[in-house]
This record gives sequence, structure tokens and C-alpha cells, in this order.
Amino acid sequence: MSVEAFEPAPQDLVVTLLGAHVGPQEGRQVWSGGLVALLAEFGFSEGAARVALTRLVGRGLLDRVRDGRLVHYTLTPRIRAVLAEGDRRIFSLGRETRPATRWTVLWHAIPEDRRLARERLVRRLRFLGFGQVQDGTWIAPHDREREVADLLAELDVGRHAGLLLGHPAEALDFGSFVARVWDLDDLAARYRAFLADFGRYRSDAARAALDDRAALLLRTRLVHTFRQFPFLDPELPEDLLPRPEHRAEAVMVFHHLYPALAEPAQRHFDRLTTP
Repeated sequence: MSVEAFEPAPQDLVVTLLGAHVGPQEGRQVWSGGLVALLAEFGFSEGAARVALTRLVGRGLLDRVRDGRLVHYTLTPRIRAVLAEGDRRIFSLGRETRPATRWTVLWHAIPEDRRLARERLVRRLRFLGFGQVQDGTWIAPHDREREVADLLAELDVGRHAGLLLGHPAEALDFGSFVARVWDLDDLAARYRAFLADFGRYRSDAARAALDDRAALLLRTRLVHTFRQFPFLDPELPEDLLPRPEHRAEAVMVFHHLYPALAEPAQRHFDRLTTP
């Protein structure tokens, strides 16, 4: 299979760009016109870009700051927390061997009038490595008590959920069970496709052929593609099932290319977003 077409939603793309190029810089303001120009390089119209920015403000992820006739955006504490959580998951994925310890089981019965909270819960659970056993029941192969408790409190749905820590019964073939919870063949294919798409840029010569704009486009596509793996890879204990084929090499490529492309990508970002 090949890596899926790079077609992020404009709001997701803004968050990716700001997390990569602004997140470490406390209090930095980014010119709105520059962000619109950046999104245009990924194929989004000015109207779509401005709607995305307005919606991010409405969600409490960006603050709008006026400076005369110019409008700038800054990151809110909320989006900084979201980016920090995402970085922890993305940059730790596949970096260490995880032995079988405690598993986390969550079940919920969130009412229909809290549908948005339920959708947000499901997305965050998948990002934490949970798989769905059946409707309303989720399982993860690690101790996620703190993260899930914080998430339930944030969404104000704790009274509709239960949380349990435990370990598999040795008498059962638990490996066969979890292989039905996560699509491990598809996961291996996605790691293979990631390598086919990005592995060619490991060499200094291949990267030297990229100008600053191309470096930013490639680095953004790299991180946006790699950030899908936490939704798909539960990092199952290796004494239960073998690690996904090609994961180790894909992780190595990501951690090599992301910093290698940082300087030229940052130059292009700064050039466009400074009025």
C-alpha cells in the first residue's frame, strides 16, 4: 500500500505548523496573512484558511491580537497543553521496549446529548493507544490511569464512565484476542509505506536538493503522516506479539529527518509569517 494522500483539514494543518515552528517560542505572535499564505502552499483558499483560524480562536486554541491594521495569533495555554501531550506520544512512539505490565480498561455510556464529548473522548483514547473491544468498551496495553482520569475530568464525563487496571489471565490466548482489536496487518503496511515515501530523504544529498519551501512542505507532511501512528499502534508488549514489521526503521527515519529539516523549514516559515 502507499501512504495516504496528504489531505489534512485546515485546522489540523494550522496546529501542525504552529506546533512545529512556534510551540517552543513562548509568547511569539504570528501574522495572520503569513498563515494564510502558508495554507495556500498546501492548496487551501484564503477563505478556507481564515475560517480555520477563526474556528481555532472559537475553540480556545488561538488568541487574536491586533497591531494597528495587522492581525496576529498567539498560542493559548490550552493548545500548548494539547501540543505537549501530542509531542510526548509522538516522540516516544517505538523508542523503548514495553514489557507486559498493567492494562487499562475503560467503559462508558455517555448520553446522546453529550455526543461531542463522546467523539472527543474516542479520538483521544485512540491517540493514547486504546482499541475498541465493543461499543463503549476500550482497552490499552499500558497503565493509562492518569491520562484517562484527566481526560474524563476535562470532558466532564467521569460520571458516565468506569476505569479498571489489570492484567491478562495466563490461561487464555490473549494474543489472539488483541489481534482482533487492532488491525496489525494494516499497521505493518502503513509503516512500510511510510518508509517508501520518506526513506529516500535520509541522505544528505537528497535533502541538499530541497529549497527552504520544499523542506517545510516535506517536514510538515512527515510529521503529519507520522502522527497518525499513535492512533493505530498500541505498542503491544513484545512478549505477547512481535513488534510491527518496519516500525523500528520508520521511527528511525522520522527522528532523523524531523530535526534535519528543521532549519530550512523554519526559515521559510519565518519568511512568510513576518510582515
